Order: sequence, then structure tokens, then C-alpha cells
Amino acid sequence: MAAVGEVSAGSAEKIGGAGGLTHRQIMVALSGLMLGMLLSALDQTIVSTALPTIVGDLGGLNHLSWVVTAYLLTSTAVTPLYGKISDLYGRKRLFQFAIVVFLIGSALAGLSQNMGELIAFRALQGVGGGGIFAMVLSIIGDIVPPRQRGKYQGYMGAVFASASVFGPLAGGFLTDQISWRWIFYVNLPIGIFALIVTSIVLKLPVNKLRHKIDFLGSALVSAAVTTLLLVTVWGGQTYAWGSTTIVALIAASLALAAAFIWREAKAAEPILPLGLFRNRVFSVSSAMGFISGFALFGAVIYLPEYMQMVRGVSPTGSGLMLIPLTLGIVIGSVGSGQMISRMGKYRIFPIVGSAMLIGGFYLLSLFKAHTPYYVEAVYMLITGVGLGLSIQVIVLATQNSVSMKEMGTATSAVTFFRTMGGAIGTSFFGNILINRLTHNLTVLLPGAGASARGAADAAMSGTPAAMSHLPAPVHSAVIDSFVRSLHVVFLWAIPFAVISLVLALVLPERPLRSTSGAHHGQQSDEEFAAPMLLAE
Repeated sequence: MAAVGEVSAGSAEKIGGAGGLTHRQIMVALSGLMLGMLLSALDQTIVSTALPTIVGDLGGLNHLSWVVTAYLLTSTAVTPLYGKISDLYGRKRLFQFAIVVFLIGSALAGLSQNMGELIAFRALQGVGGGGIFAMVLSIIGDIVPPRQRGKYQGYMGAVFASASVFGPLAGGFLTDQISWRWIFYVNLPIGIFALIVTSIVLKLPVNKLRHKIDFLGSALVSAAVTTLLLVTVWGGQTYAWGSTTIVALIAASLALAAAFIWREAKAAEPILPLGLFRNRVFSVSSAMGFISGFALFGAVIYLPEYMQMVRGVSPTGSGLMLIPLTLGIVIGSVGSGQMISRMGKYRIFPIVGSAMLIGGFYLLSLFKAHTPYYVEAVYMLITGVGLGLSIQVIVLATQNSVSMKEMGTATSAVTFFRTMGGAIGTSFFGNILINRLTHNLTVLLPGAGASARGAADAAMSGTPAAMSHLPAPVHSAVIDSFVRSLHVVFLWAIPFAVISLVLALVLPERPLRSTSGAHHGQQSDEEFAAPMLLAE
């Protein structure tokens, strides 16, 4: 198997021009990248259907958002660091390091004995998962020109297709038949195989760039995001919105954000160069990434809760019922990638996708306890296609608009905003769900009798097993409470989809380059970034 850096006389036509790589060489590199991406994508989808069982076993519905948020928080914080460090030590080393950290976190998460341990080990998983995602996107940006990138992202879409379809099914099956702990243990053989394959086939050229790593900037942004997350999780639930604790957290979040901006303006090599925001493509893409992450990880993560708590299906059943949503994401992502390669245009896809999201979230808000499944499937498909059309373009547009020396930093930065949106969105929508559920249970289950208290406890436990023991009239009231609460969650997602549409409308359309980072050695930064300069 030829190394990626080797080019023989008999090689096929080079994708990135005279100094680029052949299709075969790119596919060899992608084989290693796809295994890593499978690891990260599978973890996100396999956990979703097991969440109700996990939180019921270890602590209750009010902790559900933290199982997801802890992962997203750490992956958000480390993403910009990976871009800088990979420029110094090479992307392959960092990619493999991220896989190892992810596997250690997975093994420990499976061994968790309480909710605190699980949240901590999910956070460790996020340190690896954030690096996997950032490195895959950066490596693709290095070796594939933007004009051809959509086609190769289609292969990545196939990985997401597998993870999206089989992840929820595998998560449900393992939870039903063995234990929810195996949704984490299953990562181990996949990850070990990924390490072996990447060691053999991922032969990337290393152009080391000396960097001063901005650890203070990373610490400040992590602290700012954490305090903001605590506001969205605790506000109106653990503490009143006007309480001293919430006001202090808001003040701390603003102060830390200001300190981060000041630090980035003074740092020799900032973790998030403020100058990038003068690039309109980067600015708009970053904002779109935040909003798409907010919607994807925020509202959609609660669909398994609807399937299991309202419809009463098993984790495996909820995985099957979510296939239309995940299939829609794959169709939108892969389809737009192929069309972008043919058309050389990208702006229309997030516009259409955001418009579909507005309609999709409204349709999801119409779910009732007895809505026919074929209707739900159509609504989820529409929402999934909208997400797929919106998510892929922002990284492609960003990489196309910056010079090679900014590639790793810009890719990591736009990924950072997407994962930060996901972390904040998860806790934000989780807070809405818990608050509305508490309110609706109070309205629909008046009184303090044993049956009312038992129903409330069963609902807040977040497990179908606890719900199944309730008397029929009480059970019906609890189901109605869930339906009403989830209705509000999806309605709250609509304004964010509208913001995404507005941002898509102002996203600049710039010609897609036909050269890759691997070809950059024969160009100046000005030539490499020509589409950006011509469009200014």
C-alpha cells in the first residue's frame, strides 16, 4: 500500500494539480481518517438511545443534559489547541493521541458507578473526541482542494450514514440485551483497529511550524463557557433567575469572555486570532456553526426521550424510529457535497437547509402521544435533511477563504464554535424541558397524594420502566406532561433556525480553489488565498 506522500511515475492524474495527490493516495489517507471519524460519530449516536436508561440508573432526568454537555464542553475547549499543536508536531501524531485519550475515557465511562464519575469520564472522552474531529477536518483541508472536497466528503458522509443508522440501533440493542456500559466498551476494538490502520496508511508530510501555545487563552475560554453553561443548567431550576448565584455566574461569564478577548488581542500567537473575524466568510461560518450546533445537539438530542417516555418503546425501538432523522442528515450532507463539487457553489445549500429546519422544528413541535409514526418519520426526515444541508458547508467555506498558514487554526476555530453551540444548546434545551415538565406535572397532577408524588418521581427519573408501574389515569397525565414540555422545546428551536437562515443569506459566495494544502509549497499565501482576495 503506497504511502500518501509518495507519487510514482505511473500515478493517476493529481487532484490538486502538479503538486497535489492522486485519487488513490487520497483514498488511502481517507481510509485511516474514516475509522477515526467512525469512532467519534458512533459515540455521539450510540449514546442517544441509551440516555434515558443511563440517567435512570445513575441519577435522574435532571442530569441528562450533563452526560452530553460534559463531552461537548471539553471537546469545545481543546479544539483550538489541536490546530496549533498539530502544526508543531504533525497532524498524524495528534490524531492518534486523540484516539488514545478517547479510548481511555470510553473505558472509564463504562466503569462509572455514579453520575459524577460518568460525567467526568465523558469529559475525558471529549478531550479525545474534539481532537479526532478537528484533525480529520484539518487533514482533509491539507490534502484535498476545496473544488474537489465535496466529493471526498461524500465518503465521510458514508461513515456518518453507518454511524447514524447503526449507532442508535447498536446503543439500543446493547442497552436492552447486555448493559448500557457496553455502548462505551464497544469503542475499544474500533479504536485499536483505527490506531493500527492509521499507523500503516496515514503517511502525511509534516511541515513543522514553531508555535507558542496560548494555554492561558484556552483556560479563559474554557472557564467562560463553563460559567455560561452553569447559568443555562441551573437558571430557573436549581436557582431562581434573579438569585445571587445566577447573577454572579452571568457576571463571571462576561468578565471571563472580556479577559479572553483581551488576551487574544495581546498574545503572540492567540488560540483564536481576532484578525480572522475580518474575514466575512469565517465570521458568518462561525456564527452559523454555533447556531447549527445549538439546534443539532440541543433540541434533537431529546427525540429519544420522546420515543421512550411518550411512545413507551425500548431503547432498540427508539433507535429504529430515529432512522428517518439520521437518514435525512446523511442525505443532506452527502448530496450537498456531491453537488458542490459539480457546481462549484456552496451558498444555496445552507439557505435551503435553514429554511427546512424552520419547518422541521415546527413539525416536530406537533408531535402528540398518538401521532402516527409515518407522520413522525416524514417530519424527522425533513428536519434531518435541513441539518445535513446546513452543517457541511461552513467548514468547506472557511477552509476555502483562508491561507494555508491559517488552515488548522481556522478549521479548529469554526469547529470550536459548533461544539460550543452544541454544549450550550444541550443545557439550554435541557433546562427548558425540566422546567416545563415540572410545571406541567404540577398542573396535571394536582395534590400531594402518594400517587401524584410517585408519578412525579417516575417522570423525573426519565425511565420507561418507572413509568410502566403507574396507574392508567396517572400515566396518561404524565405522558401529556412530556408531550407539552417537548412541544415547547421544539418551538424554542425555531428562532435559532431563523437566525441560521439570516446568516446563510449573508454568507459570501467565493470561487472554490482547485489546489490543496499539499500543493501549497508551490504557491505563495497570496496565490493560495486568491479566491478570498478577489472577493474582497
